[in-house]
Amino acid sequence: MNQTLIIVVVLVLVAVIGFFVAKNAQQQKVAAAKALEDGKIFLEENAKKEGIIVTNSGLQYEVLREGEGPKPTLSSKVTTHYHGTLADGTVFDSSVKRGQPATFPVSGVIRGWQEGIPLMSVGAKYRFYIPQELAYGMRSPSPAIPPGAMLIFEVELLGFK
Repeated sequence: MNQTLIIVVVLVLVAVIGFFVAKNAQQQKVAAAKALEDGKIFLEENAKKEGIIVTNSGLQYEVLREGEGPKPTLSSKVTTHYHGTLADGTVFDSSVKRGQPATFPVSGVIRGWQEGIPLMSVGAKYRFYIPQELAYGMRSPSPAIPPGAMLIFEVELLGFK
């Protein structure tokens, strides 16, 4: 009798857990679809604004301040200050807030940065509007970035090697 009860309880627990996992997966799909649609609408409207440049890939940017001199390449290691937000203004990462510039290889970052950073000279400050397909797509690296989100980065290029 006790074994039967234990088996029934385990089966019920497995069924309940399975239900909640499936429900959570469905909620994530709905949220990702909404993020995709919201990003698409944002970028369509943003592209109409004065000063916004749209590349063939769909990356959008605006020049806040030009720099001078040579520009980094995909093989460069750059030092930047950046401030990353979602379309609604939610900050998900900021070297500016940390007070510590970030150094990294251009080839090791999202495609939107790989395309955008080589447009800049040292001292330049750009704002990048990155569609989800040039950002993290459906594989978010952090709970702060929903799957399917388009991202906005304000980037200042401090130097490169």
